[in-house]
Amino acid sequence: MCGISGFIDFNKKITRQQLTSACNSLKHRGPDDSDNAFIETAKAIIGLGHRRLSILDLSPLGHQPMYSDDKSVVIIINGEIYNFKEIRIELELKGHVFKSNSDTEVVLKAYQQFGTGCLSRFIGMFSIVIYDANLQKVFLIRDRPGVKPLYYYFADGCLLFASELKALHQFPNFKKEIDDIAVTLYFKYGYIKAPRSIFKDTHKLLPGHFATLNLKDQSLQLTQYWNVLDYYNKPAIDIDEQDAVEQLETLCTSAFQYRMVSDVPVGVFLSGGYDSSLLAAILQKNNTSKINTFTIGFNDEAFNEANHAKNIAKYLGTNHNQYYCTTNEAQEIIPSLPFFYDEPFGDSSAIPTMLLSRFAKEQVTVALSADGGDEIFAGYVRYDQLTSINKVQERLPYFVKKNAAKFLATMPGISMRQRKVAALLTQRELLATSDLLSTHFLATDLQQLLQTKSLLDTPLNDDNSIPDYGFINTLLAADYKVYMPDDILTKVDRATMSVGLEGREPLLDHRIIEWAAQLPVNLKYKNGNKKYLIKQLTHKYLPVEMMKRPKMGFGIPFGNWLKGGLKPLLLETVNEESLSRQNVLNKKYVLTLMDEYLTGKIKDDWQVWLIFIFMLWWKEWMN
Repeated sequence: MCGISGFIDFNKKITRQQLTSACNSLKHRGPDDSDNAFIETAKAIIGLGHRRLSILDLSPLGHQPMYSDDKSVVIIINGEIYNFKEIRIELELKGHVFKSNSDTEVVLKAYQQFGTGCLSRFIGMFSIVIYDANLQKVFLIRDRPGVKPLYYYFADGCLLFASELKALHQFPNFKKEIDDIAVTLYFKYGYIKAPRSIFKDTHKLLPGHFATLNLKDQSLQLTQYWNVLDYYNKPAIDIDEQDAVEQLETLCTSAFQYRMVSDVPVGVFLSGGYDSSLLAAILQKNNTSKINTFTIGFNDEAFNEANHAKNIAKYLGTNHNQYYCTTNEAQEIIPSLPFFYDEPFGDSSAIPTMLLSRFAKEQVTVALSADGGDEIFAGYVRYDQLTSINKVQERLPYFVKKNAAKFLATMPGISMRQRKVAALLTQRELLATSDLLSTHFLATDLQQLLQTKSLLDTPLNDDNSIPDYGFINTLLAADYKVYMPDDILTKVDRATMSVGLEGREPLLDHRIIEWAAQLPVNLKYKNGNKKYLIKQLTHKYLPVEMMKRPKMGFGIPFGNWLKGGLKPLLLETVNEESLSRQNVLNKKYVLTLMDEYLTGKIKDDWQVWLIFIFMLWWKEWMN
């Protein structure tokens, strides 16, 4: 796990010192080593920078940037290829000779042997940049589900790239111009959907894609090499429940064991929910020594999972570690969020994830997180809500729903929840309905909140790329393509890397989703029972009674904090003076909203929280 940054400058003005500064801004991602390659060609200057977090082959032989034997190919990687040993054997049989025991050298020689076709062989998480002097091309590559980030800026004869946006700020030609639609996305959902970023001309490379920059004509071409929809498009597998449980166990065992490959200590984030408990259970069964598990607890029982996790760890016999965090410790994280997340990011669970990462880093350098189960096997409460909404919509005539919506919309003092209900009554499309449930500001709110009127009033999958796969599979496909990489994986990557901790995602092994996408729906969501197959497999390892508890999100009581201990920081951050220094938000509207919130006239915690986070970000990066 590392941080990468660099450029291809056709104007030949960027210096090595600026490249070094960009690399150093990512020191938290790679505290162990740093270097860069500065290459002058007839057409451009190329800079490839790397910050290393040593995980595999801790010797200098794993140093990056790494050059091919003939110096014609240069590579930098952020991530891990878990099956690199098997690929290495294949390459050795073809005559390749290796100098190191690193996965980076395997990727380099796999590219030389197979070109970009090598990507189909990799099991792992990665953002890769390759310069091929013979082809006069540079490749930017991102892994299938989007575990590892890669931003790029392309304008005025220059391509900049980096693991995090902060590195781009170190290049003088990077322009910090706000993307109005990105701002709209942030206030609607609490995060910015790829490929957009908060800045114009700055993009997130989409998961399962690579970008090819041709040095000869300065053209940039995007190619999709993997698409989860290809597997939802296939016919459902004819399989019974017992066989499905056995196949899932086989897949999980392989995926989980691959993520234990490391030359440094490894741990597991354990919440006590189904996904993390299954992860810990299978790993403990297949490892002779006790695995390390980590949990963070809160004194507020509504948000505390520590007791559940402790019971699971005791039953499995793991080396369990738990830490109870105070409210003050959690709140002290908040001012640092804009630095580590780089663009406005409103998921409040970033706070406990950062705290958990700090705690785990005291003992391990790699931590396994069980993200992806909800998006693969239908675990979100929202799926229950949508099922109920769908039943109501099917029973009521449209004219009844339309009149009810008009009545609700004209009620004085109507809350956000009531306005959502009014909008939902007349919504006929599944993904648009799901989109409304996830929205924090409706279109009418955004028209008042934002000074720009460039609104994006379309569903989250506004590129209309999700076909109709039936009720549950359509939702799963959309969440896997959008919500998971742009919110969940962004949250975990920045939180773990903020302390130089490598976060691995075993459930996001592509072999699992490729199989699960083809499963009969009732093995995922059966009579309202979410994550049915995951639960059946987990019950092979843990008693049903031990697992019976309501699903909990990894959240915090930020609404109480905003009116309590966080209130001084809120007022210091969002006030008439600070609002006058920015040109995005409507000052009068925000001040009115703040006053009504703090005096108890309205209770929309999310709206105030998102404004608060946005203004913290503005102070960090735009002042």
